[in-house]
Amino acid sequence: MAKQKYRLQAMLTIKERFKKRAEMVLARAIIALKKAKDKLKELEEEKKKIHEKWKNARADMKGKLSHSALVQEGNVHVNYLRKLKEDEEAKDEEIEDQKQVITECEEDVAHARRAYIDASKELQTMQKHKELWAKKIKDELTRKEEKEMDELGSTIHQLRRWRGEKSEFEAK
Repeated sequence: MAKQKYRLQAMLTIKERFKKRAEMVLARAIIALKKAKDKLKELEEEKKKIHEKWKNARADMKGKLSHSALVQEGNVHVNYLRKLKEDEEAKDEEIEDQKQVITECEEDVAHARRAYIDASKELQTMQKHKELWAKKIKDELTRKEEKEMDELGSTIHQLRRWRGEKSEFEAK
């Protein structure tokens, strides 16, 4: 008797592929989230550096202006401080934009995680179905073999009776 093939094997293969794809999408989403968080840290570090430059420039300007400096030098310092403030504000905007990117990445991770969980459950369901199917086939085969063995035993018993032979159990 030829071994039966699982009818839904193609579906099982598709579910395995869906799970693999969902796993890859989840991995990419997690990597993107990590990169976005790293970029946010970089932006915050840059902002701190700009703020430190601003503090140092103010202290430098105070020191130079206290020792009789030219008006031109004062204007240069003021313009430099203004530029640093503008740079800091621009960094603040970049940080806010990056926080929005992180929020979007977190949502993507949540969706990818949900898709992965769903794909895993579907695959698990299909695998359980295949196991139950295999068990059912095995049980049917066992039942069929038992029935054939019972028929064979009955036939042998009938032949021995017909010939007049006694079984080992009847002889005692």
